Amino acid sequence: MQRYTPRDIVVLVGIAALFVWSFARSSARTPEEFVFFLVALVLAVTFHECAHATVALSLGDSTAKLLGRVSLNPIRHLDLMGSMAFLFIGFGWGKPVPINPYNMRTVSPLIGAAISAIAGPVSNVVLGFIAAVALRFIVSTVGADQYLIDFFRELIMINIALAAFNFLPIPPLDGFSLLRLVLPRYVSAVLEQYGMLILIALIFLPQFLGRQFDILTMVMRPLRAIVQSIVLSGM
Repeated sequence: MQRYTPRDIVVLVGIAALFVWSFARSSARTPEEFVFFLVALVLAVTFHECAHATVALSLGDSTAKLLGRVSLNPIRHLDLMGSMAFLFIGFGWGKPVPINPYNMRTVSPLIGAAISAIAGPVSNVVLGFIAAVALRFIVSTVGADQYLIDFFRELIMINIALAAFNFLPIPPLDGFSLLRLVLPRYVSAVLEQYGMLILIALIFLPQFLGRQFDILTMVMRPLRAIVQSIVLSGM
């Protein structure tokens, strides 16, 4: 039987309260749309984080497995701050998966860390593509259920957003693992030290200075277009 730590319970309650509050203050979503959004978000984040852990394990690192992260149990992967980001800015993240690339046997630590990291957003592209194929089949079915169509549309869009955001080459996002392969080590170290502050600044900059300073969206737009073209090719 799965046992939850006090932290797991606090995070779960906090996330539930945030989503209830968000729904209560929003007039844009019907109850059905809200449920579709919530379920699709949990699926996308869980799939993303489980992919990190599974690929790390396949490369020889059992760190995540020992902490129960090679799992499709969403409680193991949901992050309070990442869920808040989804509510307020439209994209977010799950609880980081701990890995030790020096345990990986078949590749160098740097490459192993990059493969494990990039597996997260790639998994969202795959899940989004599968959802697009499923949606195409559902739409072609006579008498297709509208609720089912709406759910798969939500699942597609959330996976596109999650993948595009995490492909950004800004630490601690997954895309930085690829950039780190070509950067000098001292440059990578500085960026990793201040990456979270840079990311937070980019997120909140347009809130204070206006949408013309939304650098994050400008950078993310071409990534989102590429991801969207791949995912929607399944339709």
